[in-house]
Amino acid sequence: PVSGAGSAAMPLWDFQGSTMVTSQYVRLTPDERSREGSIWNRVPCFLKDWELHVHFRIHGAGKKNLHGDGLALWYTQERLVPGPVFGSKDNFHGLAIFLDTYPNDEATERVFPYISAMVNNGSLTYDHSKDGRWTELAGCTADLRNQNHDTFLAIRYSRGRLTVMTDVEDKNEWKNCIDIAGVQLPTGYFFGASAGTGDLSDNHDIISMKLFQLMVEHPLEDDTVDWTKIEPSVSLLKSPKDNVDDPTGNFRSGPLTGWKVFLLLLCALLGIIVCAVVGAVVFQKRQERNKRFY
Repeated sequence: PVSGAGSAAMPLWDFQGSTMVTSQYVRLTPDERSREGSIWNRVPCFLKDWELHVHFRIHGAGKKNLHGDGLALWYTQERLVPGPVFGSKDNFHGLAIFLDTYPNDEATERVFPYISAMVNNGSLTYDHSKDGRWTELAGCTADLRNQNHDTFLAIRYSRGRLTVMTDVEDKNEWKNCIDIAGVQLPTGYFFGASAGTGDLSDNHDIISMKLFQLMVEHPLEDDTVDWTKIEPSVSLLKSPKDNVDDPTGNFRSGPLTGWKVFLLLLCALLGIIVCAVVGAVVFQKRQERNKRFY
């Protein structure tokens, strides 16, 4: 994206809001409060299988939890539409990967910064107060802020499988974060990145975005599908809101909260009582039967 630095516009890219283009990076927001910015590619992607590598940097003067809000990477039908979701539109159509640096939900057990994925057909609303937990498909914790080395993120979509990997530990190797099967994304959408700050702030920089085509064999019946007409969706075995953060990026059921433990203990107690009653009845029947023989 930085190839157009110094000009009024970048070749193949549009930007808006507080976005600033330099020769080294595109700064979506400065380390200032209440800023929003985004950058969007002008060319729709018609690849069925692709991998996006993003070189980014999130940094600022804020310490501990005194920074925010985060950065989002998009593959959506809409582009250049500002909004409340990290500086971009809510109720979008497509895929979003959120790099959330601030925990809005004080009761959360997650460790931030936190990366999560969301697929939307326009009907879902991102809930900032819960850090998008109800619409999250999967996620992981990643120590990606204020690093003195390069930080990268990779998004791979191939044959209905969405994989997100990170390289933020200066090891020059990808680490799995999210792996979801059954994802349906159409072709013809646009890639973009956005960021937002509120009462707290950070610099959100995009250094490069590189898209690769993946050479993958598809079933013959896929040739008859109009990939531009597919509705964004995910085939899940359970509701997204039943999933909790897992470092492997896989789904697992929710934690045993107090009321769940109570219900389990109650069921166990009822089971013991039933067994005791049945045992007593059986023992009494045997006693009566033995008396008849004497």
